[in-house]
Amino acid sequence: MGIEQKAGNMGVVTLKLEEVINWSRTNAMWPMLFGLACCAIEMMSAQASNFDMSRFGMELMRPSPRQSDLMIVAGRVSRKMGPVLRWLYDQMPEPKWVIAMGDCASCGGVFNNYAIVQGVDEVVPVDVYVAGCPPRPEALIHGIVTLYEKVKEEKMKDWA
Repeated sequence: MGIEQKAGNMGVVTLKLEEVINWSRTNAMWPMLFGLACCAIEMMSAQASNFDMSRFGMELMRPSPRQSDLMIVAGRVSRKMGPVLRWLYDQMPEPKWVIAMGDCASCGGVFNNYAIVQGVDEVVPVDVYVAGCPPRPEALIHGIVTLYEKVKEEKMKDWA
């Protein structure tokens, strides 16, 4: 006799523990503000009423790394800002994810010189890249949905 027969018509739902944890992680992500250039304006407009990132569980963007689990690096990162970016990333609690928003954060953009980091992945591990200069808010939301799909596929054995 299986659980369907024992539970009957009581509306009992059975799930795997990792599905519940991954669901809760995706529906309660708190991004950290890290806008460095023109991409930050597009990131702010994605939070506004036209696009409303609140429907994805991102009610507010946190200014503190200790309360965030998602870092959206929006804009160009200078060599001087690189250690600060890493310092903030290290303060974030586990699990943590990074989105590189825009061409400057992804590969240096048009700034091919010694002062700009040629891709934020030199400083922190990046989970999702959002292309564009600057990318539209829809592109950022697509990047967030892509990150959600990645988080939902995580397994418990990979968490340690």
